[in-house]
Amino acid sequence: ISNKPSLSAWPSHIVPQGQNVTFTCDTHSEFNIVKLYKEHGDPITQVYKKIFRKNLLLGPVTPAFGGTYRCYSYKHQYPNDFSSHSDPLKIIISGIYRKPFLLALPTPLVKLKEKVTLQCHSEIMFDTFILMLHRMGISKDSFQLSAETHIGGSRANFPIGPVTPDHAGTYTCYGSYKQTPYEWSESSDPVDIKITGLYKKPSLSALMGPVVTSEENMTLSCISDVQFDMFHLSMKGVPQGHGLPAEQNHSGTFKANFFPVPLIQAETYRCYGSFRNSSHVWSSPSDPLYLSVT
Repeated sequence: ISNKPSLSAWPSHIVPQGQNVTFTCDTHSEFNIVKLYKEHGDPITQVYKKIFRKNLLLGPVTPAFGGTYRCYSYKHQYPNDFSSHSDPLKIIISGIYRKPFLLALPTPLVKLKEKVTLQCHSEIMFDTFILMLHRMGISKDSFQLSAETHIGGSRANFPIGPVTPDHAGTYTCYGSYKQTPYEWSESSDPVDIKITGLYKKPSLSALMGPVVTSEENMTLSCISDVQFDMFHLSMKGVPQGHGLPAEQNHSGTFKANFFPVPLIQAETYRCYGSFRNSSHVWSSPSDPLYLSVT
């Protein structure tokens, strides 16, 4: 008997209703005929009795496709000599219900070793919420909590931390019900959690002085002697836009000018530096720059 095959789903094991999914049963051996079967959930005709070589495209998926799958393989000439069975793979069908909302409290910029709460809430009375962490487009971790009911719907608070750079990334959440664990809501809009405080702080200044007449546009300059790839601006702890590439000054320092920064009322700004290969991990914040409007 060969070593057991490994079963994976592309692009993800969470498949939006109506989309396709490709199962890959990697046999690592000369066992060349593959069979896929469903361990839990309703059997589906597209899988039942289907013989394939390595990849099997299924879809458009309906809720009936949700369930736990395994695969095994055998040689064409010895149909009774099977490989071991793969580890189970859960296939979730998403998009069954309207999306919930995800918030980072108090802010999505979290200082190293501090804590943040990710709150998933919906006007639908779900009884389970699932939080997913994605990095570089790959789902890394998932956390599940029972929902609490509150006025106007249901919610769950996911406490994260004390944070390390491993907590940085893009989070989404889903709602579900205990009696149909393979059927999830649409994904919430993503929330990007940035971990700050890993490198020396840059400095932030206003190129026209700190007092501006109302609705005038402002240029803010973020400067560092560290060779950051990107600079980012935050207002009241919330990142503004996507950040700007750093440019080298004649003096050997690195900077980015944020323009235009519209000013309607007095605000506090800070800036951060980051590196290309870890875009969710930022420097310590610059000292706060308080801009007042005349």
